[in-house]
This record gives sequence, structure tokens and C-alpha cells, in this order.
Amino acid sequence: MRVAMFGYQTWGHRTLQALIDAGHDVALVVTHPKSNHAYERIWADSVADLAEANGIRVLLRNRPDDAELLAELKAADLDLIVANNWRTWLPPEIFELPRHGTLNIHDSLLPAYAGFSPLIWALINGEPEVGVTAHMMDGELDAGDIVLQRAIPVGPADTTTDLFHRTVDLIAPLTAEAISKIETGYTPVPQDRSKASFFHKRARRDSLIDWTLPPADLERFVRALSDPYPNAYTHHRGEELRILKASVSQGHYGGTPGRIFIKEGDGVVIVAGPEARRGQSPGLVVERVRTADGTELPAHEYFKTMGGYLTDRP
Repeated sequence: MRVAMFGYQTWGHRTLQALIDAGHDVALVVTHPKSNHAYERIWADSVADLAEANGIRVLLRNRPDDAELLAELKAADLDLIVANNWRTWLPPEIFELPRHGTLNIHDSLLPAYAGFSPLIWALINGEPEVGVTAHMMDGELDAGDIVLQRAIPVGPADTTTDLFHRTVDLIAPLTAEAISKIETGYTPVPQDRSKASFFHKRARRDSLIDWTLPPADLERFVRALSDPYPNAYTHHRGEELRILKASVSQGHYGGTPGRIFIKEGDGVVIVAGPEARRGQSPGLVVERVRTADGTELPAHEYFKTMGGYLTDRP
């Protein structure tokens, strides 16, 4: 097929590599300029570099709304546009332009977790599986008919980093199979919009720990914000403290959420949960931390004495 590719970061890089490896005629690649946003500096394999190394014309755009881009796409006489991790809406004059329309690759099991950072949000929410969806683009973001989906289970110790590596490996085979279906004919599956959810781009505030949440939720929150993502953080004695590893306590502990209470196992228990005052629920065992200066150490070495609080502000 003669295709153009819209994409960014490692997701877009894997998609472009899949198109090249499958022997498709890639006429044009459109990608975003490099960004300083915290979530765009990681998994940042360059789509532009891969395209240029393969002699493919590259256009850098923040938004696809200029006459030059539209003219180039029209001149390319495209069978298909393939998109993955394109960060802004594509207008109908672009996604409807190719003979077969536009195929979008999204790293969630649509219709759930449309939008941004789906793996992080899914792990925070305790989803039993995550995956990748190939769907045809329409006028609503991540809402078009599904061509193909692949899922993987979420294990009890998985981090978002683990899930990223497993889902990104699905991109190449999913892209190749979806395009093959489009070429040979397939039955599109409409998304059940009653089950749709849409998530915003994450910001620093979204990594702040709320100690009134149940400890099991907080344990997943810590795993969801694993390196190299911005970690879950709190404040202690006026300084930011990142929580790198945690578990739900064996014992039940009561008091005020955020209280640095007692050692348990290899960590230190922080009182947590909406019913913490009743003393009938576990706490969160913090096992490993990173201080504001970047020092990483076991929690029992950082919390040399018990008492005091972890708070939501300095």
C-alpha cells in the first residue's frame, strides 16, 4: 500500500518500522517537534530520524492544519494513512483523504481509556488487562470502528514500565495484520460508546499521593508511576519525597492518614485510607524512596524515627 504515517515517540517509531518492514510504500511521515514535557521525554525514539534514515520525507508539525501539508498529502495519492501517538486531532480533510481512510493505533482496549497515558490510568484503576487497538479514524477522538485488538493480562506486581514494554511489542504485528485486513476486506466492529472513557494528559499534580485513598489503591499508584515516569510523590518536612516501592501492610493501623507510624518488614507503615481512624484497615508499607536531591534509599534508612506526617504540600 502507498501510505503516509502520522506519529510520535516510540509508539510512532515502532509503527513506522512495521510499515517499512512490511514493504509498504511510505510516501510521507508527519511527526511532532521534540518536546520538554515530562511524559514526552521518555520512550522518545525519533520518528523523524527513522524516516530520514530510510529516505522518507518528513514534515514537523504541532498541528496538521496548514495548506502545505494538505497539498503534499493530496499529491501523494495515498491508499491509507496510519497514525500512532499523534497528539492532536486530525481534521476530516486529512483522515478521509486516502482511499481506505486512516488507521489509528492506540495503546488501550478501546472504547475504554481513550486519550492520554492509558497504561498509567488503567493500572491505577486496577484493570485486569491492557492492550492495543487498531481502529479507523472518524470525527471523534479514538472513537472509530475497530479493526483489531490485542490484550495482555496485568500481573499483581506489574509496573507501567512492564506493561509498556509488553504492549509496544504488539504494535508491529497488530499494524501489519490490521493493514492486511483492510486490503483484503474485514467486518468493522463499532465501539460501544456506553463503555467509553477519555483521559486527559497527565501533569505533575496527577502524581501527588492522597493518603486518604485505600492502601491497595496507593500500592497500584506507586507501581503505575514507575521509573522512568514521574514517580508518585508526597512531602516530608517541607521537601518532596518520591515513593518508589510500596506494599499493603499485614497489620491494621489506625489514626490520621499520612502519619509515619511503625516499621513492618523491610519498610515503614504510613497510615492510609478513608476509614483510617477506625483502625480496622491496613496501611501502606513504604519500602523505597527518593529524596529531592535524587538520593535513593530504603525507607527504614530514610525514616530514622517514627512520627510526623507525609503531606500533600511542603
